[in-house]
Amino acid sequence: MKRIFDPIHHFIELHEREARLLDTPVMQRLRRLRQLGLAYLAFPSAEHSRFGHALGALAMGTRVFDEIVRHGRDTFANDADIAYQRRLVRAALLLHDIGHGPFSHACEAVLGVLHETRTRALLELPEMVEHLAELDVDPRDVLSLILGAQDGRYPVLSEIVSGPNLDADRMDYLLRDSYFTGVASGRYDADQLVASMRVVEHQGRSVLGIDARGVVALESFVLARYMMFASVYFHHTTRMFERILQDVLRELWPDPRALDPIETFLDWDDSRVLNDLRERRSAASRALRERTRLYAVVAEFNAEHDLAHYERCEAALIAAYGAQNVWGDAQEQVLHRLPLGASEHHRTVLVQTPSGAVDAREASDLIAKLSGKAYWRKLFVVRANVDLAEARSLCRITAVR
Repeated sequence: MKRIFDPIHHFIELHEREARLLDTPVMQRLRRLRQLGLAYLAFPSAEHSRFGHALGALAMGTRVFDEIVRHGRDTFANDADIAYQRRLVRAALLLHDIGHGPFSHACEAVLGVLHETRTRALLELPEMVEHLAELDVDPRDVLSLILGAQDGRYPVLSEIVSGPNLDADRMDYLLRDSYFTGVASGRYDADQLVASMRVVEHQGRSVLGIDARGVVALESFVLARYMMFASVYFHHTTRMFERILQDVLRELWPDPRALDPIETFLDWDDSRVLNDLRERRSAASRALRERTRLYAVVAEFNAEHDLAHYERCEAALIAAYGAQNVWGDAQEQVLHRLPLGASEHHRTVLVQTPSGAVDAREASDLIAKLSGKAYWRKLFVVRANVDLAEARSLCRITAVR
């Protein structure tokens, strides 16, 4: 048994075979990928890695699995089935982030390959196949969980690993990101939320839900997601430097297809990107090295229910300064971090009540108010070419029309 101390979950225990998986180059590379990309330029202590998060997700997901077994043992075939599913969910949680490239979403935008696709290729490497065989789990089951497949053999485990609402991935990174950024509003009642998690039957399918006594904990979780998105994940400084980083990555990788071979892709991490910037003289490279703010935020539109004001402001700025000096940031790639229930047609979390399972929006007025479609936008201008006071005034004028 290997014990690893973690500031969020304290001691995390791994069996010897899991520890050998942890020691593979594929997993150790996660130490060199920051969990929050360039957020350290806004929150100096946000230097934590995807390696620590993988361990945290394993710890959180194991607690969830053990809880649903404790309250629903009859949903499993037998003890051997429980043992297999526990090994499987732990392996998938350890491996769920291995397909990420340097600075994650900025990398995906440049290379045009989703991290899930890389994960598939990595799980097919002989070394990984061998380690998964040691753990006595099927690589196809592992991939299915990481991809969040609801039509696979283990839909509840898929929700624990990569579900839309209550996955262990999100449950860990909210606590972890809150801790390392110092943003207290990302904390929630994790103990009560885990203790309330159940397997719920819904429309003939088993899904992950909560007991009615966990509604207040779920509310704290939803609020934490909302607040971390507003305070950290969509912070204007982070978003500005991610835009600059994409220009830098296009310099480093003029042919994105050159990184398609999985062995070549594995050679890249955050450290290599930053080291390769040292000799470059482009404005974008200098800006990242020296934290030079090439853009300035003019207006922010957080959780808007329509885009009318945003569109008027953007049009006014473009008319005044030209499209080349205006950048509208839609942040589409991280909308999964927004509160649950992206539309009225998609369920949030099912709550098991004495009268049956209901959508969390029926069980909680707060969740009902925070759920649904919302638009998050920011408008930036090129700092060197635009009078900021004038640009901000222009947007204020459009707001009253």
